[in-house]
Amino acid sequence: MSGEHNETQGRLTTRTVAMPGDTNPAGDIFGGWVVSQMDIAAGICAGQRAQSRVVTVALDGMSFIRPVKVGDILGVYTFVKSVGRTSMDIHVEAWVRRGRIGIREKVTEGIFKFVAIDENGKSMPIPAEKDLPDYVHEAMNEL
Repeated sequence: MSGEHNETQGRLTTRTVAMPGDTNPAGDIFGGWVVSQMDIAAGICAGQRAQSRVVTVALDGMSFIRPVKVGDILGVYTFVKSVGRTSMDIHVEAWVRRGRIGIREKVTEGIFKFVAIDENGKSMPIPAEKDLPDYVHEAMNEL
């Protein structure tokens, strides 16, 4: 993974503004805040694919490429990288638009692993792609 390309991978899943309350003493946004925004977006993507509740079980290959500043618009892009029997890997990229209309830069990327769970919190099989509702197919084909 690297921050060298200028094209997003995946579809825009969430967008938010970095606020002053989320900064460290140096004035940059806490990395943990960025990761939490990425986890929210990844959970949306994983939940649609699993058609069930999902839980984050691992983060892999997390790269912090550039800092996020107060006022940056943070857009999080996701796609399903792979699907197993009960788990899936979601590729996640966080991009910012500086100063609301300025330069767009990738700031973070990583792979979030999720497990599909039932109402009792037990892992459950992820449905086959052919069994997904139309809106999920449409979202997956936006890439």
